[in-house]
Amino acid sequence: VQLVESGGGLVQPGGSLRLSCAASGFTFNNNWMHWVRQAPGKGLEWVASIWTGDATTNTADSVRGRFTISRDNSKSMLYLQMDSLKSEDSAVYYCAKDLHATLATITSLADFGYRGQGTQVTVSS
Repeated sequence: VQLVESGGGLVQPGGSLRLSCAASGFTFNNNWMHWVRQAPGKGLEWVASIWTGDATTNTADSVRGRFTISRDNSKSMLYLQMDSLKSEDSAVYYCAKDLHATLATITSLADFGYRGQGTQVTVSS
C-alpha cells in the first residue's frame, strides 16, 4: 500500500488549495479513505472521510462548508478541495486508510493502518 499526497503550499487567508492523494497497492474502490491533519504542537485532527464505493462523505464541523472530499476511482485518487482557508487550517495534511478506531477517538496516525508522508499547508498573509 502506498499513499502519496501532493498539492500543499503557502496560501493567503481566504484562498484555496486542492490536495491530492495517489493511492496504489490495493483495490481503491470500496474503501473508507480519510484526510487528517496535524498542526505544530497540536494533536491529530480528523478532517473528512469518503466511502470510495458510492462517494458517501463525512466532514468535520470545523471545515464543513469549506472543505470537500472527493475521489476518482478510475485513477485511484483522493482529493481535498479546501476553500476559504483560515490560519487555523495550517497543518500537515495526511491521507490515510484502515482506521482502527472511531472518528471520535482518533488521537494519532497510529490509529490508521496506512497513511502518506503528508503535505504541508500554510495559510498566512
